Amino acid sequence: MESYGIISLLPPLLAIILAWWSKQVVLSLFLGVFAGALITNSYNPLFAFMQTLDNYILASLADSWNAGIILFLLAMGGMIGIINKSGGIIAIGEYVAKKANSVIKTQFAAWVMGVLIFFDDYANTLIVGNTMRPITDKMKISREKLAFIVDLTAAAVSSIVPISTWIAFEVGVIRDGFDSLGLEMSAYGTFVQTIPYRFYSIFALAFALIIIFTARDFGPMLKAEKRARTTGETLRPGSTPMVSQEMEEIEQPEGKSFTFANSFLPIIGVIMVTLIGLWYNGGGLEAGTSIRDAFGNADASIVLLWAAITGSFIAGILALAKGILNVSETVDGWIDGAKSMFIACVILVLAWSIGSITDDLGTANYLVSILEGNIIPEIVPVMIFVGSVFIAFTIGSSWGTVSIVMPLAIPLANSIGIPMLPTIAAVLTASVMGDHCSPISDTTIMSSTASAVDHMDHVNTQMPYALTVGLVAALFGFLPAGFGFSAIYLLPLGVIVLYAIVQIFGKKVEDVI
Repeated sequence: MESYGIISLLPPLLAIILAWWSKQVVLSLFLGVFAGALITNSYNPLFAFMQTLDNYILASLADSWNAGIILFLLAMGGMIGIINKSGGIIAIGEYVAKKANSVIKTQFAAWVMGVLIFFDDYANTLIVGNTMRPITDKMKISREKLAFIVDLTAAAVSSIVPISTWIAFEVGVIRDGFDSLGLEMSAYGTFVQTIPYRFYSIFALAFALIIIFTARDFGPMLKAEKRARTTGETLRPGSTPMVSQEMEEIEQPEGKSFTFANSFLPIIGVIMVTLIGLWYNGGGLEAGTSIRDAFGNADASIVLLWAAITGSFIAGILALAKGILNVSETVDGWIDGAKSMFIACVILVLAWSIGSITDDLGTANYLVSILEGNIIPEIVPVMIFVGSVFIAFTIGSSWGTVSIVMPLAIPLANSIGIPMLPTIAAVLTASVMGDHCSPISDTTIMSSTASAVDHMDHVNTQMPYALTVGLVAALFGFLPAGFGFSAIYLLPLGVIVLYAIVQIFGKKVEDVI
């Protein structure tokens, strides 16, 4: 492979800078790929443009694994669309809302709903915010606190659950990194193994529970909660709340609708088909093949597609059998849901493309050559975590961050000899943290909208909490993990530290009135 040296850093750096400056992740990733193609084609723009489309974007779609992942993403969106059109989204919200009759129970209900709606972060945000807002207002809980719970659970849950719209993206990028190195490793198996090392995501979910059940807050959130409890003003006077118009997309259908149980039947079907499919596809019927080996050998792109299509059929048949939708409405619901995945699919294809161009340029090899001997290998996971947080904050996109950083992180971990699992997990969970802090993040904006709160009030009250969790994830998670400490010990340690922080710095609203 031809060595391009320091210029090989240009495509990913250009993608980062353009995304930060323009806030347009899709265009920035495309221009990053185009810049790489310019370099490999002796700076001929015509050849570079053709190669960008042919050798990178089209080639990414031509790969059977990638095509399977794209179809899975569309099918999962379609399944969610049918559940949504059948009133299942509302049913989930109403069931959880019935259990809320106190401040703590109401906040916990919002948290539980956020965890239950694990299959998609966008659906999660819209459902929880719109459903819980009237209840939290009644209990004099600030809109800022609702937006915090909504935003925190959405991506944190969707990014670590093995059955969601995120898994297609995450597994796809991991596999691309392995392929670039010629590693015969299971991308899906690796994804599952990284879950305990998603320190920020797991600590964030635990931190929310600590805040809820201790009834303690600190920083701007304490001020917001004090205002809501003492004056009943769930919004800051003079604020400009984001108007939630997405509710039109999740209205209850007239007449019959899905029940709480109906809503989860398609999702249970997806889970069951995935588990059985991974075992079957990986050679589970062959003598001497363990379940673990079968899961590792399986082609996850095929199995996930089986699962999502099955879930779509279950949702559709259920809607038809109960007389909620007719055939035309069912198909329309599926198509509407699939349409919502379009941008995600585009970003995923460009993620594969920029991974291919950095591989052709030898970007990772160059980074390894300048870092070897000049850096303590054990601190690389925490460095990657911090760097990825910064990128996600500046560009406002979790997926865009993973697209840029993962093609560099996997080869770096492999060459320097640092633990692969915490390194991959650092990129994936850092993208969630940066998203939580960034005022230009789509999920942050949607959380403000669904909760009908002033957007900057949401950002200002959530950021101290996200930074607290991120600091604990860095110091008590990724730093010791780089030295080989197991997540079994680090997870409880981090939760204890977070509990201590809340006890020391947090105050109950009644104590400051």
